[in-house]
Amino acid sequence: MKKFLFIAFTLIALSSTAFSQVVEPIKFGDFETWTSRTIHESGIIGGQDRTVYIIGPENHIDGNIPYIYGKETNWSSSNVYAKVAGIVKGSNSVEPEVRDNGRCARLDTKMEGVKVLGIINVEVLVSGSFFLGKTYEPITNTNDPYAKIEMGIPFTRKPKALILDYKCLISSNNYVMKHPGVGSYRLKDRQDKGEFIIYLQKRWEDEKGRIYAKRVGTMRYQLDHNVPEWQNNARFPIHYGDISGTEYYKDFMQLTGEDGLQYKAMNSKGKMELIREIGWAEEDEEPTHIILMITSGNQGAFIGTVGNTVWVDNIKLEY
Repeated sequence: MKKFLFIAFTLIALSSTAFSQVVEPIKFGDFETWTSRTIHESGIIGGQDRTVYIIGPENHIDGNIPYIYGKETNWSSSNVYAKVAGIVKGSNSVEPEVRDNGRCARLDTKMEGVKVLGIINVEVLVSGSFFLGKTYEPITNTNDPYAKIEMGIPFTRKPKALILDYKCLISSNNYVMKHPGVGSYRLKDRQDKGEFIIYLQKRWEDEKGRIYAKRVGTMRYQLDHNVPEWQNNARFPIHYGDISGTEYYKDFMQLTGEDGLQYKAMNSKGKMELIREIGWAEEDEEPTHIILMITSGNQGAFIGTVGNTVWVDNIKLEY
């Protein structure tokens, strides 16, 4: 009888543990619906119609109209409507692709160029990326690529892990190329890698409108080799508190800000401000914002390896 009761209680405990796991999809993270846009590029560069995609509801927008992110979708991406020196161009490096009976997202690192004989010759490298946040269109120059990107959205929960399906093709080159618009440069001893990133932050603003944050939770995973077959329900744990002294920590998980990634956000005065991460939060602190980004290249603006490709599908958070 005692043995029976022990087994029964054990099964109940295991069952309770199993049912405590809750997995919630992120809206539009199944990539079954997209908003397509037709951007009419300027006649001086050929006057082509360019299709640019937004991760969001099924819809189509025709015309050179700045898209207002944050209303119908919390996703933004490296896909943009640009108007540089009066010349209209669309850029698209994230798009839907057929997967079985549905669709997934494909992210490509590629070159985008604007060439007008005797007037302008600009060619930039673009890594396919999408993220929770906003892009403020149109993009008018390449001087500060993050000036019109608001990274992250309000978020107060503490998920245990990111779950998604993925595969990738990643170059093994030990160098990358920098294509900032004019000219190109080879940078040695660097590999361009795909990445999955989640940063949970506790943010606040001072009287001058400067934005500060503490890092509450961290998940950053790098794709450094080919994964040709779909990895379904891949799980990436989120670690809380100060992880700098743990086995999990890698240098690329450093705090962002002056010496790290230059993420920005809109302050209460309507101005884009650098998010200055000034330290690690305690494990029990609650976040105010989440940064979630998927990218085909981790080298920064205009730097990478053409041909890197990442496919993702069914993005979820585990609680």
